[in-house]
Amino acid sequence: MAQVAFVALLLLMGFTRACFAETGTVSVVFTKGGFIVDVGGGQGVLTFRGKKYPFTVSGMSLGLQIGASTSKFVGRALNLRRAGDLAGSYAVAGAGGAIAAGAGGVQLQNANGVILQLSGARVGAEVSAAVGGVTITMR
Repeated sequence: MAQVAFVALLLLMGFTRACFAETGTVSVVFTKGGFIVDVGGGQGVLTFRGKKYPFTVSGMSLGLQIGASTSKFVGRALNLRRAGDLAGSYAVAGAGGAIAAGAGGVQLQNANGVILQLSGARVGAEVSAAVGGVTITMR
């Protein structure tokens, strides 16, 4: 009986933690370019609990790619308990491209359980099929 009560307590604690998770809004400008190895960086702002938290973004990918582009993304950061949960490494895998202008979207997750759902416009000339990662650092 004690084991059942312990398991029920653990489940309740996990459920309660999920209840306290909140959503923030994110805007990011990210510029990248390269040939085979693609590098980029940018900056953004998380709006969470009525406050703005600036951050920087850096990333690198390896694969079939050529060109350069600038993306302006907006979206949501899910599962936040505090603003610092946004920081960390996010894995990226996919294919895409832009010529002159285009639109795109991405969903990423870090080790803190934060999920970024971003979409926006991309300007430049780029074709890619690559695997890489993005790191967010709070400023």
